[in-house]
Amino acid sequence: MTAATRERLRQRADYTHKFNASAGRHGWLRLTPAYSVKIVEELLDRYRYPIHVLDPFCGTATTALCASYRGLCWATTDINPFLVWLGRAKTASYSESSVAEALRAGARAAEAAEQGAIPPAVAPRLHNVHRWWPPRALDFLCALRAGIEMESEEDSPKRALLLVAFCRTVVALSNAAFNHQSMSFRDDRQLAMPLGAELAHMFGEHLRFVAAGARINPTGKGQVVLADSRRLHEAVDGPFDLVVTSPPYANRMSYIRELRPYMYWLGYLDSGRAAGELDWSAIGGTWGVATSRLCGWRRARDRFEHPELDNALDRISHCGAPSAEILANYIAKYMDDMWAHFAALVPLLNGGCAVHYIVGNSTFYGVLLPVEKLFAAMLRRLGFEHVGERSIRKRNSKKELFEFDVSGRWPGVRA
Repeated sequence: MTAATRERLRQRADYTHKFNASAGRHGWLRLTPAYSVKIVEELLDRYRYPIHVLDPFCGTATTALCASYRGLCWATTDINPFLVWLGRAKTASYSESSVAEALRAGARAAEAAEQGAIPPAVAPRLHNVHRWWPPRALDFLCALRAGIEMESEEDSPKRALLLVAFCRTVVALSNAAFNHQSMSFRDDRQLAMPLGAELAHMFGEHLRFVAAGARINPTGKGQVVLADSRRLHEAVDGPFDLVVTSPPYANRMSYIRELRPYMYWLGYLDSGRAAGELDWSAIGGTWGVATSRLCGWRRARDRFEHPELDNALDRISHCGAPSAEILANYIAKYMDDMWAHFAALVPLLNGGCAVHYIVGNSTFYGVLLPVEKLFAAMLRRLGFEHVGERSIRKRNSKKELFEFDVSGRWPGVRA
């Protein structure tokens, strides 16, 4: 990248999760690494309809929801069951009666929680749970969770809306801070804890925000599937005409770490061990047991090889840092997993299918990992044409870090 290009690029908050916050359903729940609705919309604008759209890394279902609001057919997958649940909730169609029922049920649940009228749910088994929530907040959330169970049927549209609002309240009342690239904790004393009636009102405000988005229904048809992106052929049927996605970055940021409060409260996790196991199964996961397993991990024979990758791995592994070998293995596994993903993607593509991967580069111990170049090399090696690496924004951290749109087109003509 030239110096002029670096100077021209800006950090662009509109190309990050911040743009989504007030965008209806897109703003229902925050996931810090989520990419912007604006990026997806700009990419979808380039193509003629009808098209069949795929996002193999669902995340918060940004691509799926954008496609569905345009009336398109789509499919999206994720290995995390909570994100699959969230994707289904965000792309579902809600009747006015379901929305009204959710508002009434939420008011009753919040009132019961405020008055202590029902036995509370058991607090999540998060390590050091009182670091997350002050006692009054934790008590209210336990009571509210029980109230939601009492007021709604399992798998009902009403419960989905109530639980999204509950998750928003969980984070609003927590000591979690999101002023960095990943989640951290602020001092407990910085959180002024409202009274019981104010807590109930807070939940009501979140529920009304969720209800407003639920009233604007998408018209497209699609499916959110629990699946491993390295084995896509086992989960979804093509052919697809367009792939728009943002895979995990090679930066050791754990999605499980970011999602823990939601996942523990909703029953998708019950222990640190389970969190580590799920992270190990995901691309780029390094939480808990996933880190220790990297010590003994070895690359497969059919691995992806490239001079720039070999150079980065060699420099990192010999940099003298205590965790250098683990870090080199982490990068190698990430690239091997992405290579497996791209190979699994090919059989699902229609002739002329365009792919767009929004991804950032990384640095480790001063060594630049040109992820965008390696992704582009993988696409070329598999036979994609017109492969490009377009830089789209400067990221908020080190000066060397940028975000790219790595694109290509599968050869042939649309069937």
